[in-house]
Amino acid sequence: MPSEPPPDTDPLDDRVDGRNETPAERADRNWNEVLQELRVLQTGTQILTGFLLALAFQPAFADLTDAQRVIYLSLVVLSALSAIIALAPVALHRVLFQQRAKRSVVDYGHVALITALLTVSLLLVGVVAFVFDVVVGPSAALWALGILAALILALWVVAPAVIRVRVRSNGGRR
Repeated sequence: MPSEPPPDTDPLDDRVDGRNETPAERADRNWNEVLQELRVLQTGTQILTGFLLALAFQPAFADLTDAQRVIYLSLVVLSALSAIIALAPVALHRVLFQQRAKRSVVDYGHVALITALLTVSLLLVGVVAFVFDVVVGPSAALWALGILAALILALWVVAPAVIRVRVRSNGGRR
């Protein structure tokens, strides 16, 4: 009795979405999209990490309060964590290379990207709040934190959710 091909090599198009692609082709396309998103995310994270690491070597760093140093070190750890999470799909892809697991790699990449976006959002808000705290004071830091957190929620959570509901209610049409 012939065995069935693995799910990622099924030659039939299993979705009616206007694309004529096999599940394997879709997984390849989705992986390329994940990689492109990872590149964008990594660039911003690397810039923030460089900024944070350079701060420790500035003369004014000695003037930070103990609380500011704790926040600074927390931001450095968060920066490293976001880079580790964003690179995890690439590491998984290397380990599973040529194992016919592209769909699993794409699914893992999706979850890792969502998690990385969460850590980067915390990092962005934290870095700006930290700078406001050092330059202006704690109340300005709280204002910056609140405004940026609201903006991230609006643009990264609410707007995509609204668009998703609209697309679904229109049967996939804009």
